[in-house]
Amino acid sequence: MLNIRLLFLLLLCGPVCPYFAGTCVSAQTLTLHERTLASLPDYEAFLSIPNDARKEGQLEPNLQWLEREFSKRGFSSKRLPNAGLDLVLFTFPATEPDAETVLFYGHVDGQSVDPGKWKLAPPFQPTYGTMAVNAAGEVEYTAAELPADPTASDVRLFARSASDAKAPIMMFLIAWDHLVASGKRPNYTVKFVADSMEEAQAPDLEGMVRTHRNSLAADHLVILDGPVHATNQPTLMGGARGIATARLTVYGPRLALHSGHYGNYAPNPALGLAQLLAGMKDTHGRVIIPGYYDGIEIDATSRAMMAAVPDDTTRLHPQLGFTGHDAIGNNLQEALQYPSLNIRGMRSGWVGAAARTIIPATAVANLDLRLVAETEGDRLLKLLEQYILDQGYFLIEDGREPTDAERAAHPRLASFSGRTSYAAFRTDLNGPTGTWLQSALRRTFEREPILIRTMGGSVPIAPFVTTLDVPAVVLPLVNPDNNQHAPNENILLRNYFRGVETLYGVLGEKM
Repeated sequence: MLNIRLLFLLLLCGPVCPYFAGTCVSAQTLTLHERTLASLPDYEAFLSIPNDARKEGQLEPNLQWLEREFSKRGFSSKRLPNAGLDLVLFTFPATEPDAETVLFYGHVDGQSVDPGKWKLAPPFQPTYGTMAVNAAGEVEYTAAELPADPTASDVRLFARSASDAKAPIMMFLIAWDHLVASGKRPNYTVKFVADSMEEAQAPDLEGMVRTHRNSLAADHLVILDGPVHATNQPTLMGGARGIATARLTVYGPRLALHSGHYGNYAPNPALGLAQLLAGMKDTHGRVIIPGYYDGIEIDATSRAMMAAVPDDTTRLHPQLGFTGHDAIGNNLQEALQYPSLNIRGMRSGWVGAAARTIIPATAVANLDLRLVAETEGDRLLKLLEQYILDQGYFLIEDGREPTDAERAAHPRLASFSGRTSYAAFRTDLNGPTGTWLQSALRRTFEREPILIRTMGGSVPIAPFVTTLDVPAVVLPLVNPDNNQHAPNENILLRNYFRGVETLYGVLGEKM
């Protein structure tokens, strides 16, 4: 329900003079805070449009919404055909012919939803509420009214893509409107590319970027995605890790065998898999496969930057539920500078109440490898494959059972397959792009932003960075506890307002 203050602001602009356009006198008198508050009904309408790229037809209304909103602000628009759904590029040229170009990246698609797990309302019915952990450690959700001053409250807006990642798009539009209403404009050409398949991992993003390289060309790339640092302070990230995935299957007997009749005799694939996995790392969590960390060097300047990130382990460890941690690097930020090797799931036989006294026929592990700028996923996957061969295993093609001849000829049988989804990227935060963004945040908030050399997660846009050969910096805007990809996704309204401030500062910062 609209509060009186918000209703007053909407009446100020009137139905024939929308506040976004900044064309009427009353709209021009709005403060940035008032303009942001008045934008919430439009944001709710945007969030009400379903946006699962895996469901045919859901993204097109979102693309049409973007085209309408950007075009009425004077941006030209161009559809960029992709192997999947179109991306859309919006351009607002600078007045000076030799001005630089900044390409902003955002995505409009969202993760799939499980409506039954949303507490306050269905995922595409935006709802205000709060989120808190009770004494039992359980998260409680409570409905709430929109407060008169959202920046002084803990109220959130719950909806799919409320943070990831319709929020940055809406924040950009509000900031743009206020810049124009203030009689200003950027002194650089502004491009904004909206990805429609980021969550669905566009099937040929690299080919699309290559095809439309001239249209996307820019001097700087600003990626509007992800949450700020855990302290919820203004943050810049110089890059993101890439990702590769793999599956390892170890084969035992053709069928599960009675553990009494054949225990101590038939090889157990679960044990074989456990030994393989355990042999990949030492007791400190470091990968000991030769060559895995080759090429990684961290200079003193980078170490100092990472040491300055306010990761409070005295709070972080109890929150996450562990004490000891892997000894890779001197701190969390340094750990993120190395490629990881993570067991993300294992399966063999039956467990719990369903447990049986058997020797299982197979054991399977799924792995993910987070990549850094110095490492190529295909090379690391080859190292893993060679490690398995060195342990005496004969590898068959993934997806089939061993033949009788293979079982007769090889005492150790396994299959291994993997693929690199996308590469990592990293830009020097003290280079031109990072320095410009630091200046904008410093001027806006009168404090130094938190600088993170590489974010731990992966953003599937490496082709933009590598193919366009452009320095790229991640500018995260949303709260770190936003439940992205999960039920009850939300944006803390304080972050919504601060995100608008951030982008207003960036758009007004001279190159």
